[in-house]
Amino acid sequence: MGLTTVTSTIALGLTILAAPAFAQSVGMQVVDTTGAPVGTVAAIQGENLQIKTDKHEALVPKSSVTLDNGKLLFGMTQAQLDAQIEAAAAASQKAIVAGATVNGSAGTSVGKIDAVEGGNVTITLASGKKIQVPSTGLRGNADGTVTIGYTAEQLEALTAGTPAPATGGTTGATSGK
Repeated sequence: MGLTTVTSTIALGLTILAAPAFAQSVGMQVVDTTGAPVGTVAAIQGENLQIKTDKHEALVPKSSVTLDNGKLLFGMTQAQLDAQIEAAAAASQKAIVAGATVNGSAGTSVGKIDAVEGGNVTITLASGKKIQVPSTGLRGNADGTVTIGYTAEQLEALTAGTPAPATGGTTGATSGK
């Protein structure tokens, strides 16, 4: 199975690690309560640590780990974390269906999903224009909506054939008029 990045945050209530220790945590080993490897800290993103397991990468709150003998202690095994990441990804993909409302990165509706075929999703924007994106560029939400990493204005610019303003959004969008 390939490396998958899941943007959901996995919340656990363990001891809070002091903030200065996090500055040095990239590359640190993360272990479970028995000392078995869970993964490695790949990055720090705000109040979250990006942990790379053998299969996936996930964001976990800094508050879900504690420093123990030079390693970061985490309350799940590697198998448990991988299973939770896979379950979250599967649940997210289930929301990506025809008729679902698509919200942009600003949180407002940008359109509705018309079709999901061959790993691609066709979205009809509020203007009536259509755009096709890879399903991996969308995130399904618990409320049945779907989120894309672009604003309505950026999507409109893509469908007009003009470069979209820079964002940390999804790549690979294609337009159709």
